[in-house]
Amino acid sequence: MTSTDIRDDHANTATHNRWWVLAVMSAAVLIIVIDMTVLHIASPVIAGDLRPSPVSLLWIIDIYPLVVAPLLVAASTLGDRFGRKKMLIAGLVVFTLASAVAAYAWSPGALIGARAAQGLGGALVMPNAMAIIRAVFPDRRERAQAIGIWSALLAGGAAAGPLLGGFLVEHFWWGAVFLINVPLLAVVFPLAIHGLPESRHSTPPPWDTLSVLLVVGGVLALAYGIKEGARHGFLMVWPLVSLAGAAALLILFVRRQLRKDQPLLNVRLFTRPVFAVSVAGVLLVVFALVGLELYFAQYLQLVLGLGPSEASFRLVPLLAATFVGSLVAAPVLHRLGTRMTLTAGFGLSAAALLPLLALEKSPNFMLLSVPFIVLGLALEAALVAANDALLSSVSVDDAGQAGSIESTAYELGGGIGVAVLGAVGAAIYTSVIGPEAGLAGADHAAVRTSMAEAVAVAERLPGTARQVVLDVARDAWLSSFRVVVVLAAVLIAVGALASLIVVPRLQDAK
Repeated sequence: MTSTDIRDDHANTATHNRWWVLAVMSAAVLIIVIDMTVLHIASPVIAGDLRPSPVSLLWIIDIYPLVVAPLLVAASTLGDRFGRKKMLIAGLVVFTLASAVAAYAWSPGALIGARAAQGLGGALVMPNAMAIIRAVFPDRRERAQAIGIWSALLAGGAAAGPLLGGFLVEHFWWGAVFLINVPLLAVVFPLAIHGLPESRHSTPPPWDTLSVLLVVGGVLALAYGIKEGARHGFLMVWPLVSLAGAAALLILFVRRQLRKDQPLLNVRLFTRPVFAVSVAGVLLVVFALVGLELYFAQYLQLVLGLGPSEASFRLVPLLAATFVGSLVAAPVLHRLGTRMTLTAGFGLSAAALLPLLALEKSPNFMLLSVPFIVLGLALEAALVAANDALLSSVSVDDAGQAGSIESTAYELGGGIGVAVLGAVGAAIYTSVIGPEAGLAGADHAAVRTSMAEAVAVAERLPGTARQVVLDVARDAWLSSFRVVVVLAAVLIAVGALASLIVVPRLQDAK
């Protein structure tokens, strides 16, 4: 390690114990990442208990990543100045307390607030963990292996989310999906305190409150504008105002950083083409994976009528494939290189989505399983390639800022994936539902609101009427699902094309 200091008793042995360091950080971040997907299976049960509006339900699911994303830059700066280990442990404390509150939330608003506090804790953990990885793995090939293991455990967290959520909801209650974090984090605390090296920037930038406010406001306005635009149309007043405000705030932020000798965030990193493309790749992978996982969980429960545990089991091929894909990505990356790994990963993922257009109201789990396996393997290989290129394109001193940008792309990609794909799907569903359900008044309005509401209305009706409502709602939902799948496939295919065309030039330039 050159310009970053490891300042505690682990100073001389940090790289020697690097695999232990990786294991401890992975355990800490694993719990954080589980919360990105744990509500996918639990959300129908929460909707039935707390009765949130469709908008509130989306906020319950994606407020966590949307809070994490704008705070990552500030969190990495705090880590650079005061120590990345200290900030990571502080984040775990905040996350634990927020999880306890979320478990006993008494209203949709209380749950949204607790999830937002979890986001604050997650923001303190993610970029500082990435920076420590960069510091203790100076060799690129070994670092690629570490990133593969790291990504595999993150994929394991995403996998464990729906599985754990389904088990806990079915055997306890929905609050258990949050309460389980408390004992898990209690085990991780002493390991993090005693097992992690302290790391900080050799010449950390000064704290800049105005820059923090600009980037937080800009990212939140961007996320809100995209959410509202996807839901109501981008030509409506509030989405336009929000997106215009986001552009203004972020432009001011960038200009302020360019004028400073020691900026809060080194935005010049984006002038490095490898870095910029890697960030875009991370955002695209997470956008597709997290957004689609939510839709798959809804399909299994709301359309096929499976219970939480059964639905979780049907997601195993996708979730297991993401785990395996992360583990095999490092040797694939070493053999094929960044360009071909990204191109093949995105291309195979787009192709894997097309068979899902044939899904119907009756279960065809073979039609689900094969695309799930290909999708999980390919997307995770692309994610590892993007992360390796991103960290390898910066110095150790810039690792904290690179980690914050990567984590921003990860969290914002997940939040926007849920928001955009969910909102597009909801708009198509509402437009397709017509008078065929044979309902009027409040019941018809409820059925048009969401598939979850349609199921709730159907449960109050006699046999024949119940089946009519369910058939109409499921047909409408499948129509919306097919549009979402096509949209995701097109976006992923664009990523494949961009990787094929642009990455060779970038690598030659590097």
